[in-house]
This record gives sequence, C-alpha cells and structure tokens, in this order.
Amino acid sequence: MKIRATASLVSLCVALGAFASPALAAPDQVLARQLLDDLIASNTAPSGGPDTRHAVGLLVDALRAEGFPEEDIHVVGISEELPSLVARYRSPDPKAGAVLMMAHIDVVEGLESDWSYPPYQATEEDGWIYGRGSTDNKAGVAMLVAYFIALHREGFAPDRDLILMLTADEETNGFSANMLSTTQRDLIAADFALNTDGGGVIAGPDGAPLAFVMQTAEKVYVTYAFTASDPGGHSSLPKQDSPISAVSRALAALEDYHFPINLNEISRGFFSNWSVVAPPEDRALLAAMAAYQPGEAEPEGLAAHPYYNSLARTTCVATQIGGGHAENALPQTARAVVNCRVLPQESAESVEQRLTALAAPHGVQVETVFPYMASPPSLPREDVTGPVTALAHRHFGTIPVIPELSTGATDGAFIRNAGIPVYGVSAILEDPADIRAHGMDERIAVTAYQRSVAYWYDLAKAVSTLD
Repeated sequence: MKIRATASLVSLCVALGAFASPALAAPDQVLARQLLDDLIASNTAPSGGPDTRHAVGLLVDALRAEGFPEEDIHVVGISEELPSLVARYRSPDPKAGAVLMMAHIDVVEGLESDWSYPPYQATEEDGWIYGRGSTDNKAGVAMLVAYFIALHREGFAPDRDLILMLTADEETNGFSANMLSTTQRDLIAADFALNTDGGGVIAGPDGAPLAFVMQTAEKVYVTYAFTASDPGGHSSLPKQDSPISAVSRALAALEDYHFPINLNEISRGFFSNWSVVAPPEDRALLAAMAAYQPGEAEPEGLAAHPYYNSLARTTCVATQIGGGHAENALPQTARAVVNCRVLPQESAESVEQRLTALAAPHGVQVETVFPYMASPPSLPREDVTGPVTALAHRHFGTIPVIPELSTGATDGAFIRNAGIPVYGVSAILEDPADIRAHGMDERIAVTAYQRSVAYWYDLAKAVSTLD
C-alpha cells in the first residue's frame, strides 16, 4: 500500500493540537509518521538541488503551528539552497547545561531506475516504509521534531534546554555542522549531544533485539590524492613508469600494506562484548582481538573480516582514479583519490608519512584533499549512559548496551571537535545483514520506527530532568 499525505503538515499539527497525553499517544505517532512521509517526499539528495529549503520549511511550519516562538527557531545556511534548522525547547533555567539532539536532513542519491519503489516517496508494504532517508537519517529528523511537539503539547517543563540541530550536508562535506560548531556556537552550545545518526539496536534472526549499540567514537575522515606527471609523448614510443603505471604501482603497495592494530578502550570493549550478537564462527577472532596486545602477531582472519579489521586499525583505500588525455598519447598526468578512516587516537601526520613512504619509491606525490579533523572519543558519563541503558531495557528488553567505535563519519565529528561529547543512539531495530542505508530500496520497519520514536520521547524527558 502506498502512503501519501492527505493534508498539509500544518493542518495536521493544528488538528492534533487538542490531544495531550503523559505518554507518546497515538496522535503523536501519527504526527511522527506524517513528518517522515513528507520528509522522504522532499528530495534532499544531489538530484534535488541539492536543496533543503522545502524540507526545512515543512519543519519550521510544524514548530510554528505548535506555538514555538520565532526566537527559538533558527534557519542557518551555508548557502541559500542548503539551510539547516536549529530549534530550542526552553527550560526555566537558562544556565543549566543544554542537551543537543542531532540529525541530518540531506540524503545520498537514490536512482529510481535501480529501486523497486519510488525513492522520493514513502511507500508502505508488508510492514516496511520504503524511501530514501527512511533510516539515514530522515527518521531521526522526524522523530526529534515529533517529540518536541509532543512534549510542548503536554506542557512538559524540562530542567535544562533541549536543542535540535538538523543539518543540510552531512552526506557530503559536513560544512553546516562545522559552521554551527564554530561561528554559530552559541546556538548549539550544550553539555553533551545525542545523535540519531549513530548506534542502533541489533536484531537477531527472529527479529528480537539482541543488543543496543551506542556510538561513543568515530574514525576520522581524511582524503588524499596520489599524483604523478610526465611530459608525455606519442603512444607508439612507450616509456617506462608512465604516470598511470606509477600511480598503479603505488596503489598496489597501498593495498598490500596494513596499518598496525591499535585498540582503544572503546574498540577493545567492543571486541569483548560483541560475541553476544556475533555468529559462532566469529567468536574465536573476537576473543583474540579482545586479548590482543601491541607487538603480538595479528589474529588469524582479521584482515579478511572488513568490519572487525576496520575497527582495529586505520584503513586507506583508493576510491577514484583518472589519467591520460588521449588514447594515442602517453599520459602526462594520473591521479587517484585515496580515502582514509583514521583511528581517533592516531594523528594525520603519522598517516600521511606512511602513505608518502609507500608512494615515493614509485615517483608518486601525496596531497591532502580533505583534511584531518580531530574527533576525540566521548567518555562514558552516568547522566548519559544511565538513562540510555535504563530506557534500552524498558523498550527493548534486558539486552546489553555496547559502546561502539563507528567506522563511518557523522556530523558528530565536528561537535566532538568543538568539545561537546556526542553519543549515537538511533534506537532503530535492524538486522545487521540487511541494512540498506545508502543502498537500493532503503527501508525501515513500521514497528521499528514507532519504537524508536517512543524511545527518544522518553530519552528527551529523562536527560532533561535533573535530580
């Protein structure tokens, strides 16, 4: 069954305004679903502009319709086409440290020719909601705005401010989060941040929750270019070590090289606790990684397991390549893009030195394309881990809560870099073997979305209520 909006979002907010409940009632779940459907229908991928104005307008209208004052709604853009939204739910005590709640409005491209469903239309079928952004990360945007409205509707008075930060370009360069954390810092200054774009709930083969994952650190995104040049010439007179050959050899050396295993407190804890959800055949490797000490031989099978390998070490991989200017001419230039995901405890200098050592023997230069930005791990704190864990048990059963080092990057890196600890707790129940974010037919289970909405509603109340 295809789900389409039958009334404007503003009209729906006004119509539901008469409802108030101490819990997240059915009308609030309806609002959360309407927000998600309308956001999916607003194309915020590159083919949509990229442009977030329409999506931000929907959210601003929803907050205004609920009665949030203009001075607490801020539309801030790195460009006219890419506005972000910051909204504040005020407490009686402006001096109490605020809590920042994060999500991003933009999405990666969804090619309609590849999909079974229209990527920019919410389609419900067999208990699933299909559409680009249904998990990454418009579900997060919708649930945050929905609980803001639900709390306001019931007259909830927090002991500390709650702040929404909904950004426009997390999937590309993160300039919006960077700007907000630097030149607009006063809008988002907080004691800590909770991010819908990290963590999750791991589902077992029967769909039951096995573990609640909380992202407390992420690898640092850095990009380099391998380049080589030569005067070139006629292709009938080949030379040795043309730019294409040189870059190819440097890339082969990079593929053969493994950065050293370097565990931090979070990754070691992850390896210690992940056996509860891992397949039996992984458990010997997990135990070996949990016990690993620097200088020991690398545990057998690590390099062949992409996820565990990426948690254990810095990784760099060639992602784009180009060179030459004509099929009958020797190449004058060649260039390969090398994307690295650096462990947060390692430096940019150490990575660049290693890449240079691999490339230089082949006459290849290394240049920085996207620079390193420190993103220190967020240390455990009881005012975060306490409510996160208690509510994980309330909503998903008595399952372990496992801190995670994320191999990917989020806007959390910019916020951590600004000195605000970030904890990723999407609370979306998913089968790890069928996660479709960035892929074809992205989807979220209807029940998983409803449970996540309810979790975040309770979490907002818990973290904004001080003893």
